[in-house]
Amino acid sequence: MPNSGQSNPVQTALPLAPGGTNGARRIVIGGANAGVIDALRTPESWPFHTAILTGPPRSGKSLIGRWAASEGIDVIDGADALEEADVFHRWNAVQKGGSRGDRALLLIADKTPWEISLPDLKSRLGGSLHLAIDEPDDAMAASLIESHAEARGLSLAEGAADYLVPRTVRSFASLEALVEAIDRISLERQAPATMSVWRAALEAVQGPEQSKLL
Repeated sequence: MPNSGQSNPVQTALPLAPGGTNGARRIVIGGANAGVIDALRTPESWPFHTAILTGPPRSGKSLIGRWAASEGIDVIDGADALEEADVFHRWNAVQKGGSRGDRALLLIADKTPWEISLPDLKSRLGGSLHLAIDEPDDAMAASLIESHAEARGLSLAEGAADYLVPRTVRSFASLEALVEAIDRISLERQAPATMSVWRAALEAVQGPEQSKLL
């Protein structure tokens, strides 16, 4: 694995389906999101019983929100796209229940920063817990590649992560697109996903100039 000095991420099955975790989607927990997951496990400690979650595209915000909802947390996914008065109403409702310690509100926002115009909402959310998913480090990027491949039923040849991680963009969206390209090219060529396919996928996702780094 690249950067062996880093702690290894783990894939955790979040309980998104009734009756247990069988068949549930998995999320890789690593340096980019471990602090977020830890904070979401203790909603009773959140200021004003409210947390705001932001992060890059395809970083698993909605999946984390589904898990939080299964834990009894009120979740508004895409809160920054709603009418601010509606969000303020939900915030007030949670304060009434939260005073008894039995309600908490997670607001998931796609925009960073989330610009709020309504003064009352802005002041109240300013004192809430702010959680941000970072871009993945090398160790987490390697695990994400393996996780996306597993989800597709794609068998990667040995050494795939060691080869791909130093050559690809460190973002959740780019890593997902890279594995999609490997899968597509492997099927088109009817060939196993070995180095020649990895190279073609890197060029397809990152442009011809990527070949200079291969």
